[in-house]
Amino acid sequence: MKRLSLLITALVLVLAAQAQNVARETFKQDIRRSANNYYAYPDRNLPSLTPAPEGYVPFYINHYGRHGSRWLIAPTDYTFPVEQLTKGERNGKLTKRGKEVLNVCRHMLEASQGRLGELSDIGAEQHQGIARRMFQNFPEVWAGDAKVDAKSTVVIRCILSMLNEVETLKSLNPDLRITTDASEHDMYYMNYHDTVATAAQKAARPSVNAIKDHIFPPKTLDKRLEKMTSRLFNDKKFVRDSIDSFKFEYVLFDLVSNMQSHHDFESIDLYTGVFTVDEATDFWTYNNARWYIYSGNTSLNNHTGARAHRHLLRNFVEEADKAILSRTNSATLRFGHESVVLPLVCLMGLNGMDYDTNDLTTLAEHWRSYEVFPMAANVQMIFYRKAGSDDILVKILLNEHETTLPISTDCAPYYHWLDVRQHFLTRASEGN
Repeated sequence: MKRLSLLITALVLVLAAQAQNVARETFKQDIRRSANNYYAYPDRNLPSLTPAPEGYVPFYINHYGRHGSRWLIAPTDYTFPVEQLTKGERNGKLTKRGKEVLNVCRHMLEASQGRLGELSDIGAEQHQGIARRMFQNFPEVWAGDAKVDAKSTVVIRCILSMLNEVETLKSLNPDLRITTDASEHDMYYMNYHDTVATAAQKAARPSVNAIKDHIFPPKTLDKRLEKMTSRLFNDKKFVRDSIDSFKFEYVLFDLVSNMQSHHDFESIDLYTGVFTVDEATDFWTYNNARWYIYSGNTSLNNHTGARAHRHLLRNFVEEADKAILSRTNSATLRFGHESVVLPLVCLMGLNGMDYDTNDLTTLAEHWRSYEVFPMAANVQMIFYRKAGSDDILVKILLNEHETTLPISTDCAPYYHWLDVRQHFLTRASEGN
């Protein structure tokens, strides 16, 4: 029995390592992707889009987008790394690299004053670029005096993201009829807080703790942290006695990850000599599992994470129905948060993100959140019609990449709207 237990444990570890391999290889090419939801929008080398079937012309865009790159939200995101490194500086316990990191952290702390959670310079540019490409990719939608209904959550970084997009669109076609709004009136679908989902997330905390202990085993954590902190501190005993090592490394990793949100800091490399690819992979794996437990389609949250945003999915259907009946070209633009984009994508079932498992050790093999919600992440549903036909086609882009849905089609990556509509309504009604 003991031998069988050891074999099972070994198998679990092998599966976990295989699951991490996809992410690890990605991070070897670009370690910034380990930033997960802090990853700056990947707007370079975007793929060409598949032409529509003959005779079909785009007339409507149905959209939800995350705000662009931003400053970190909590004051301690900036102050804590500075406080911990300053202890080392006062006592002569910093390495050369530690002094360099402290200097950058101090500059970031100073620059963040009065800007916590706000849209960054790069964040504004991301939305300007997305607007330009939407206009270029689907010019028929924006032709003439097309109506554009834009709504944002009531958070300033989302409002500014909306304004950067609509102002760019207006500069490309001054005749557009654009309305903008940001009101609590619309939060029931724009950023709904589901009490059932919140309770399920709370109940899932043991799973969060279990995956943390799996990735960062308590028995080996001290040696692991000693290795990591030795790059910044020159005295192991000082670190053990004076530094909150795991919290320090975790908060510092987020700060380093978010440097790509700012022109003043994006070219500074704080990964080298601070975090290895394997360490970045471990932090990402933990964060990926946490997001899955809270937002994914899994029994770990009683399947409430994605379903919490059923009101938004219904709104997508309702607005599409209105646009189809209007017989004019138009767009519905919504601006919010990654905590909405990710579960929405799972609820829609884009690219298999509705994956259902309670085995978090192999999760990364099938479900990787960095593919969904970088800064400025967006879902674009493009609707097409053909003269003389009632058959409406739709194509869905996730971060400007064509996607798949878990329904059949004879014209991929295009789908028949009636099929998509039924799929969405079914998903939005489940559990109610």
